[in-house]
Amino acid sequence: MTATAPSPRQQLTVPECGIEGMPLTLSLWLVPPGAAVAAGDRVAELAAGGVTIDLEAPVSGRLVAQFVDEDETVVTGAVIAEFEVGE
Repeated sequence: MTATAPSPRQQLTVPECGIEGMPLTLSLWLVPPGAAVAAGDRVAELAAGGVTIDLEAPVSGRLVAQFVDEDETVVTGAVIAEFEVGE
């Protein structure tokens, strides 16, 4: 019996949004853990000073972990989710 190699994983980080001095809040998860996504699908929304920023899946696969809760403050570069790369 041969073991299958685990699927590679890709992290989703908070991008540089160009909104200096404003706290960023993860306002909404659009995809639950375990859900399949395609690269570019909207998976979460950030809010900063009345502006909403869409976060997209970096890869096609499955969302396996969310590290931040809704309404939690986040900083640029923070890892907020992890995806298992798939088809």
